[in-house]
Amino acid sequence: MTKEKILKEIYNKEINAIWLQFVDILGFPKLIEISSKKLEKVIDNGIAFDGSSIEGFVRIEESDMVLHPDLDTFIVLPWTLDQPIKIARLICDVYGHNGKPFSGSPRYMLKKVIEEAKKLGFYMNNGTEEEFFLFKLTEDKNPSTKLVSDGSYFEMLPEDIGEKTRIEIAVTLEKMGFEIEASHHEVAPSQHEIDFKYANALTTADRATTFKTVAKTIALQNGLYATFLPKPIFGINGSGMHTHISLFTKNGKNIFYAPGKQFGLSNTALYFIGGLLKHAKAITAITNPIVNSYKRLIPGYEAPVYMCWAEKNRSALIRVPLGEFEEKRIEYRSPDPTANPYLALAVILKAGLDGIKNKITPPKPANNINIYELSAKEKSAMGIDILPSTLEKAIQELKKDKVILSALGDHVAKKYIEAKEKEWDEYRIYVTDWEIKNSLPIY
Repeated sequence: MTKEKILKEIYNKEINAIWLQFVDILGFPKLIEISSKKLEKVIDNGIAFDGSSIEGFVRIEESDMVLHPDLDTFIVLPWTLDQPIKIARLICDVYGHNGKPFSGSPRYMLKKVIEEAKKLGFYMNNGTEEEFFLFKLTEDKNPSTKLVSDGSYFEMLPEDIGEKTRIEIAVTLEKMGFEIEASHHEVAPSQHEIDFKYANALTTADRATTFKTVAKTIALQNGLYATFLPKPIFGINGSGMHTHISLFTKNGKNIFYAPGKQFGLSNTALYFIGGLLKHAKAITAITNPIVNSYKRLIPGYEAPVYMCWAEKNRSALIRVPLGEFEEKRIEYRSPDPTANPYLALAVILKAGLDGIKNKITPPKPANNINIYELSAKEKSAMGIDILPSTLEKAIQELKKDKVILSALGDHVAKKYIEAKEKEWDEYRIYVTDWEIKNSLPIY
């Protein structure tokens, strides 16, 4: 996109307002809203804001920061076109008062790792499977966990408002330029999934962030609440953000594809897998970032717990889906949709590059094995370790992993760890309903 094309589209579609968006360290979208009349000046010069008010950014004495729009992210919000106020959106990069990119910006940190890969001749593409629940609102319009339907995997429920809402979300995303591979009802009741076609890592992270805003907006318009909480209801499957990964050359050749080799994977792909497995425990602190994330990462509900890889085995952390040529890829199954997508893709790429640089060979694949049914001794013999079982343990692993910390940078790593240790401490001292229900009557 160019400035001229954007200004022309704003004029033709009579856009009134522009959302200038970015995310904080925890991945929450933030925005400054401006009149469309001021956009040309902002494109040319940026717009200042107070960075001291943003989670994990800067201290008050360093608060002057500047947003510069990425013109390629310009999108008109379709649901506003029939409204009195029509809105378009631009994702911005964050700069310090010194004119340099801000090292606390998650988008910038992903860009840095992408640049590192580019120097090695690698370009990472990603596609994500975004799972979420649609629940009913309470009478006073607050979120609840009341199911919209009792549907199950791939079930067709044409009269279900959840089905209609998911379709509306997918169609809206397509109007915004997203390419949707598929959408369907997931395993759990009221659970849905929308899958994006692969794109470069930065575009994928931008889309994952935008998707959440779109899903919540369309759901509310239909009287529902869209939640990306990994495990909102005990006893049923949780929501993941399975992430598909491939490396390409500048000329568009898939580096992961090697016909005639096991699973069609090249040595580069195997080394990438080796790097992911080596750093998986630390990665988990980023890809599964909240206390509730670890209520999903338990055996028996299709979420990966054990650190291994396989072609067809969905109980493995890393799966090799069917596909040849440009479709050859690996699937990293542990991330959940509460992850900051910029940081998640940054640490995934960094771990894979470490595997490639140091030729880290993964253990033998765990094909045709239900890992949940193996004994501890059998898993140990196969070299299968387990992911951290709590946020506290994951943060401890992150603090020890210099490679993953380097992907985050000193500023993000420090502020992120501080925020997550605070979250764990608050959870640790909280008296839960489970304790009252099970302990109060007998003690």
